[in-house]
Amino acid sequence: MRNPEEDTNWISSNKRRTQNLLTKNIVTLAHEFLSFIGCSILVVQVMDLIVPTSHTHEGLRSFQYFNRYTTRRSSFAGARIRGNDGSSRKVHVGFRKLRKSRVFAVSGVETFRCNGKLQNLDKPLNGHMGNGHVSSSSIEEFESNNHLRKLVRNGELEEGFRFLENMVYRGEIPDIIASTSLIRGFCKIGKTRKATRIMEIIEDSGAVPDVITYNVLISGYCKAGEIDNALRVLDRMSVAPDVVTYNTILRTLCDSGKLKQAMEVLDRQLEKECYPDVITYTILIEATCAESGVGQAMKLLDEMRSRGCKPDVVTYNVLVNGMCKEGRLDEAIKFLNSMPSYGSQPNVITHNIILRSMCSTGRWMDAEKLLTEMVRKGCSPSVVTFNILINFLCRKGLLGRAIDILEKMPTHGCTPNSLSYNPLLHGFCKEKKMDRAIQYLEIMVSRGCYPDIVTYNTMLTALCKDGKVDAAVELLNQLSSKGCSPVLITYNTVIDGLSKVGKTDQAVELLHEMRGKGLKPDVITYSSLIAGLSREGKVEEAIKFFHDVEGFGVKPNAFTYNSIMFGLCKAQQTDRAIDFLAYMISKGCKPTEVSYTILIEGIANEGLAKEALELLNELCSRGVVKKSSAEQVVVRL
Repeated sequence: MRNPEEDTNWISSNKRRTQNLLTKNIVTLAHEFLSFIGCSILVVQVMDLIVPTSHTHEGLRSFQYFNRYTTRRSSFAGARIRGNDGSSRKVHVGFRKLRKSRVFAVSGVETFRCNGKLQNLDKPLNGHMGNGHVSSSSIEEFESNNHLRKLVRNGELEEGFRFLENMVYRGEIPDIIASTSLIRGFCKIGKTRKATRIMEIIEDSGAVPDVITYNVLISGYCKAGEIDNALRVLDRMSVAPDVVTYNTILRTLCDSGKLKQAMEVLDRQLEKECYPDVITYTILIEATCAESGVGQAMKLLDEMRSRGCKPDVVTYNVLVNGMCKEGRLDEAIKFLNSMPSYGSQPNVITHNIILRSMCSTGRWMDAEKLLTEMVRKGCSPSVVTFNILINFLCRKGLLGRAIDILEKMPTHGCTPNSLSYNPLLHGFCKEKKMDRAIQYLEIMVSRGCYPDIVTYNTMLTALCKDGKVDAAVELLNQLSSKGCSPVLITYNTVIDGLSKVGKTDQAVELLHEMRGKGLKPDVITYSSLIAGLSREGKVEEAIKFFHDVEGFGVKPNAFTYNSIMFGLCKAQQTDRAIDFLAYMISKGCKPTEVSYTILIEGIANEGLAKEALELLNELCSRGVVKKSSAEQVVVRL
């Protein structure tokens, strides 16, 4: 009996001979396999062949399957050869596929089926003959799994599901990787029941799902909001859950506000000796900040450290954000400055959190200092950093200083985006400086920054408020050519603008246009149009649109009812307006102060001023109409 050192010397001296024997073995079996299935073409490539430093006295015996992710898309089958002394070397055996022929390269002792299960070729197993040949059932199983993979790859999920069922019915064992991809595909489209059925089929077939398969199903349940089903899968897993399994469940529980249940899952995780990682604790710390406050979250941070899990910058950012939300800005600044002593450097996100809090509390000077200090420490500002500052300055009306910040962005390697320009455009529009707004819109485009729908909505709102509805309609018509599709609020803005200046015919055309584009008008769309028609004296047309609103399942609001009552009173049909008020109440829509003042003015306009004043006084005494509003009505009467 040789010792390990003698084995090593023996193999070193016979290295070439060992290589030749192994290569001959692989090629011979490959030829036998091709001969069996009637193929006439053989291409076998043996690559990266590394012989072990030692082997057992029985020859090359033990092959271990490589991690499936390293071989999933590879054209090389991998194996690890292990000797008596525990040392091992990788062996990669390459093969090519010609037409529909397939080449298996195996050792004389052990191989793997497509489901990852180890088989011993020394014994005749199901699908394998004792003379070294492969049976037709194994070939069919291989072909079936190949077809299953093709269906999944092409996105033919339903066909893949049916094919999987037929495979198992025929006694074939499905490939775990392809089955997992099938589960993932159904989960992505929300068909979690079908995904669960696939898992049941896999388990019943004799194949063994791995932790990745279970994680995919659990993730699908979590994304669909079916956390109870996800927990049930966790309970019945045939393999040990890993930290990814628990993190997926914990994230969903925490996002749903179920922190207590999440902590119970954490206890269960620890009992299983699956130790939490930094992501686990960051999820829990964030949820604790939201539910119980930063103080309680700090205790969890201490527990994290005591378990030897080092927090990262994301963990600290969660705590800084929690402090800012609680109004503890000064404490957050101190925490920022002490982060290096904890072994973590603040990043741009850390600074952005504090900058946003400074701006929201009006501490502009502190924000400027923090920006300067940030750059001095070598932490480069991002586009988000500058956008926070620009947005704050524009809200305060400091447009000149906002422009200065915008122009400095390129010197820091940042290119302004639409969120950089939009606050400026809104600021100019608010100050009714449309020329300046249009100027910066042109500058924005000339710099290669294309406006988004928010930009255009801002411009359209300003144009309509300024009475420039024709310019607004022209801009609306140009949006498609600018690569920006109008949305509901876009049409509502222009329809409202047209309705207010007496151009309801154009407004109706836009209503038909938006319907033609698949946009569904809402109560704001109809209310604007009904109000415009009523002001123009087209009350019957307004009533027709009102019934359309109800017919389309849109619930009218008080403004909609008031517009109809205004139109009726204007047409001196106050009796119908009063009936409409009763109809409004019967539909569960509570009248507003404006509802009553419209009717009072309508009664007065029909020559019943005395009765109108009496009714107004009665409503004031009941608190339905404010005294200040009543005085304004009296002046109009």
